[in-house]
Amino acid sequence: MSLEDDALEYHRTDPPGKIEIATTKPTNTQRDLSLAYSPGVARPCEVIAESPEDVYTYTAKGNLVCVVSNGTAVLGLGDIGAAASKPVMEGKGVLFKRFADIDVFDIELDTTDTEEFVRAVELMEPTFGGVNLEDIKAPECFEIEERLRDSMSIPVFHDDQHGTAIISGAALLNAAELAGKELSELSVVFSGAGASALASARFYVSLGVRRENITMCDSSGIITESRAEEVNEYKREFASDREEGGLADAMEGADVLVGLSIAGIVSQEMVRSMAENPIIFAMANPDPEITYEDAKVAREDTVIMATGRSDYPNQVNNVIGFPFIFRGALDVRATEINEAMKIACAEAIADLAKQDVPDAVVKAYGGDEPLQFGPEYIIPKPVDPRVLFELSPAVAQAAMDSGAARKEIDIEAYREELEARLGKSREMMRVVLNKAKSEPKRLALAEGEDEKMIRAAYQIEEEGIAEPVLLGERADIERTIARLGLEYEPEVVDLSEGRLDGYADALYEKRKRKGITRSEAEDLVRTDSNYLGSVLVERGEADAMLTGLTHHYPTALRPPLQVIGTAEDVNYAAGVYMLAFQNQVVFLADATVNQNPDEEVLAEVTKQTAKLARRFNVEPRAAMLSYSNFGSVDNEGTRKPRDAARLLREDPTVDFPVDGEMQADTAVVEEILTGTYEFSELEEPANVLVFPNLEAGNIAYKLLQRLGGAEATGPMLVGMDKPVHVLQRGDEVKDIVNLAAVAVVDAQEE
Repeated sequence: MSLEDDALEYHRTDPPGKIEIATTKPTNTQRDLSLAYSPGVARPCEVIAESPEDVYTYTAKGNLVCVVSNGTAVLGLGDIGAAASKPVMEGKGVLFKRFADIDVFDIELDTTDTEEFVRAVELMEPTFGGVNLEDIKAPECFEIEERLRDSMSIPVFHDDQHGTAIISGAALLNAAELAGKELSELSVVFSGAGASALASARFYVSLGVRRENITMCDSSGIITESRAEEVNEYKREFASDREEGGLADAMEGADVLVGLSIAGIVSQEMVRSMAENPIIFAMANPDPEITYEDAKVAREDTVIMATGRSDYPNQVNNVIGFPFIFRGALDVRATEINEAMKIACAEAIADLAKQDVPDAVVKAYGGDEPLQFGPEYIIPKPVDPRVLFELSPAVAQAAMDSGAARKEIDIEAYREELEARLGKSREMMRVVLNKAKSEPKRLALAEGEDEKMIRAAYQIEEEGIAEPVLLGERADIERTIARLGLEYEPEVVDLSEGRLDGYADALYEKRKRKGITRSEAEDLVRTDSNYLGSVLVERGEADAMLTGLTHHYPTALRPPLQVIGTAEDVNYAAGVYMLAFQNQVVFLADATVNQNPDEEVLAEVTKQTAKLARRFNVEPRAAMLSYSNFGSVDNEGTRKPRDAARLLREDPTVDFPVDGEMQADTAVVEEILTGTYEFSELEEPANVLVFPNLEAGNIAYKLLQRLGGAEATGPMLVGMDKPVHVLQRGDEVKDIVNLAAVAVVDAQEE
């Protein structure tokens, strides 16, 4: 099937379209319905009538945006009418929801009359927290936005104008830096003089480009003062005092070309005529003014290029902007989206491009090499999850600083609220990350030469989570840091430099009656960073350790078990995963260590997992899982979890509810647990799920992660005498950073 056929099938599959209305409150009982509608709904109506600002408290207005169009300038399609524009407007709603958790009603107005359009939108102000104007032809779009901004007290934003301006403006900030040029000295040429070109030109002036250094070309050539009477008032704003000519004349000697016109209008010869290290933003869609390949080969020096396409580097995609601008504006109840908010957004986008890029973003674009700030990466990718909690706070802060906000918020707390919108696991990890930052500990990172471990160490230190110590050859580590472009001078323990500092002696003392000679101990600490890290932790030279990134789990676990061992009152370590669903978190044990535990091991694992849950501020409720419910099947397998539950209930040190044996659905479904088995020790669904063996635990967590949509954090190793966590091979940098925080909190507990 072609892309067009796929798109039709995508849109017509039941239910047709791309959006639906979903309820956010319970509607299961007669009382629920009486609260949702009559008679209960009368009370919030009365409160809002008395205090109109309370509409934000009792309704969805504060998170609802109107995406409105008349279909007169649909991207790539032109004037196709209001009804035909609806798929695009629904799509805009999908992007708002997907990237910033903002709800949208799409409104298609069947009018080309400016007066009718403006009045229709004004009348809808009580419904919405903001208005996104979309696909309205110029010059009417300018007048419509200006009039609505003046008459309405909620944000009004024409994304076709300002979205492109903000994203390309961010790209311009970084491109100029890389080219070694000041914005105030840039000579900028625009190919195209439509809404997005004019808005971009104005915005570049706000960023620091001098208006007299901007040359704008329309289909008739350079817009000069001698042509000023021929063009509309909006184009006239950028009439130049230079000689008349075409785009080729304008580009000669220019530093920057901004293309918002038609495909193929720029030749290689025109690119060669530009100044040194030219900046080319060829943003015509779907095909740019000049292809990426042609622009690159036209010059021997560096061409910094951006397009509107995802298959080339530096895609200028409005989705990096509008969802997050509205998120910040809505959350401070801004009256407008002003220039200060737009500049703050552009600067935040530019800054984010200079930060280390998550592995998941690289994978999403089919790459293996990390993305690094440079000519091929000057703006972040749209799928980068950090965009939400970097851009929206910047916009919100600018709104408060500029007087556009009607509500003051704590920006740091707001950043954490936004991160929680990305998923329950982010919210839970934030608890541990904040605890770690309150008292950072010294963290040994085995496999310190690995690129991911180095990137993680950089982030760990930058965020104040821990004091990382990389174990490995210093020269290799420094070469990788240089290749990654990180400004980072890590602490490194490199035993190839000749010093042993008693590490071999410590290992020998631990293992001399368990098959290791003095020379073998020396060889192990020199060549195996797992043994070296374990010795560092055992000697107190590090508070915690991470390993396992490049080793099979059993191989990575063996050295810390041999050197550090389990805690004094613990005989068995265990591997625990935290699985986060939309509104629920559960801890699964054991998924990595004990193959066929008996009842005493199960009881011990449960106690250690409960301690871990409390580090995430979760009060544990434990269920010992089986295929039997409370004795419904009696055999050796079902007695084991049943006896473990009994041991725990009899243990005076256990201060959390625990029961079993029980089936998995009994443990997590309240109606079954409290309805059918009212005698259960658990009054609420369990959040610590203990499996009868390693097979069951490992299978369950992987199925829940892959098919159930759970976000998994772990495995977290519990029961060790000192904090050690073993990563999974192939873990991403964020996984390393998360486990580092868990290790630090473990060390704080110690």
